[in-house]
Amino acid sequence: MSILNDIEELVDSSLITEGQARKIRDHYRDKEDLSRSKLFTVFGLLGAILVGLGLILILAHNWDGFSRTVKTILAIVPLVTGQIICAYTLVKKQDRVSWRESSATFLFFAVGSSISLVSQIYNIPGNLSSFILTWLLLCLPSIYLMKSSIVSLFSLIGITYYACETGYWTFPPTNFYVYGLFLLAILPHYYQLYKVKSQSNFMIFHNWIIPLSITISLGSLSLFHSKFMFIAYLSLLAGFYLLGNRTFFSQQKLRNNAYGIIGSLGIVIVLLILSFDWFWIDLMRHSYDYKRVIVSPEFRACLLISLLPSLLLYFQQKGKKFSNINPISLVFILFPILFVIGQFSLVAVLLINLYIFVIGTFTIREGAKKNHLGILNYGLIIIMALVTCRFFDENISFVIRGILFVSVGIGFFVANYVMLKKRKNEKNI
Repeated sequence: MSILNDIEELVDSSLITEGQARKIRDHYRDKEDLSRSKLFTVFGLLGAILVGLGLILILAHNWDGFSRTVKTILAIVPLVTGQIICAYTLVKKQDRVSWRESSATFLFFAVGSSISLVSQIYNIPGNLSSFILTWLLLCLPSIYLMKSSIVSLFSLIGITYYACETGYWTFPPTNFYVYGLFLLAILPHYYQLYKVKSQSNFMIFHNWIIPLSITISLGSLSLFHSKFMFIAYLSLLAGFYLLGNRTFFSQQKLRNNAYGIIGSLGIVIVLLILSFDWFWIDLMRHSYDYKRVIVSPEFRACLLISLLPSLLLYFQQKGKKFSNINPISLVFILFPILFVIGQFSLVAVLLINLYIFVIGTFTIREGAKKNHLGILNYGLIIIMALVTCRFFDENISFVIRGILFVSVGIGFFVANYVMLKKRKNEKNI
C-alpha cells in the first residue's frame, strides 16, 4: 500500500515517531489480512457450491447406467466426504472462517443430495415438505458445531419455503409451529453474531433474511378469518420499524437497517392497499362470530405479535415527550380501532387515507428538521403514492385528480429547492 511506503519518509521528517509508525503498519497489515480472509471465504464458498453442482451433473448424466449398489455408494460418498472435511476443519482449521463455512456448506448440500438419492433409489415414499424438514433438521447442528452463518442463512431460506409449502400451498394450513420452533433454534446463532461480529456481512444478511422470512411466513397462519391477518401484519411491521429505531440499527447505514426499511415500507404499502374501499365494503358484508374468532389462530397471532411493538414503543418513549412520536409507530394501536369502525361504517376509508397523509407529512417534517433529503423525499413519495391510488378512485373527478398530481409535483420541486438552498447557505456561513 502507498501509505506504508510513505511511513519512513514521515519518520525521517519527525512528523511521527517510530512507535506510531509501527502501530500504523500493524493496523494496515491487519486490514489487509482481514480483506484477504474475506476474499478467501467467498472463493471457498463458491468453490464448494460449484464442486457439489458439478458432481451432481456428472452423476446425473450416467445415473441410469449404474447398478443399485453403485448408486447407493455414490449417494453416500458426498455425505461421508463432507463429514470428513468438517471433522478435519474442527481439528486442524477451527479458527479459519473460510474453512468452516466452505466445509459446512458442502456438507449441507451433501445431506440434501444423499436424502433425495437414497429415497429415489429405494422408492421411499414422502413429499417435498417432509424432505425439506428432514434435511434442515439434520443440518441444524452444523450451524453451531461449525459456527457456520452460511448454513444458517440457507436454513432460514429452507424453513421459509417449508412454511409456504405447508401453509399456502396446502389446505388446511399445517405445522406453522414447526417453522416457529426452527426459527427459535437459529436465533442463538443470530444473537452470537450480534455479540461477536455485529458489523460483519453475515450479520447484515441475517438482518435482512430473518424479517423477510417472518413476513413471508406469517400469512400461512390464516385459515377462515384472513382479514384479521392485516392487524397481525401491521403489528409485526410496527415491531420491525420500532426495532429498527433502536440504537444498534439506527446508527448503521440506512441500507443495513433492514428492520427499519421493511417495517416502514411494509406499513405504508399495507395502508395504501387498505385505502381502497373494496376491503371495507367486504368487511361490512361479513358478520363475525366472535366466540369462534377469539379462539382462531389469526386472533391469537394478533394478540401475541402486538406484544412486540408494545414493549418496544414503551422503551422508546420512556422519559420522552409523546408529541415527538412518529405516527407510523402507532399503527398497531390505531388500525385495530379502524378495523372495528370499518365493520359498521365506510368512514374508516377516509380515516385510513387521512392517516397515510399524516405519516407522509410527518416524514417530510422530519426530513426538513434533520436536513436529510432522503427522508424528505420519502415523505413526498408517500404523499405521491396516496394521490396515485386516489387517481384510480372512480368517485373522484379527473379535475381533482389532476389538481392533486400538480400539487404533489410542485411540492417535490419546492421542498427539494428549499432544502438544497438551505444547505448551500449553511456552507457559505
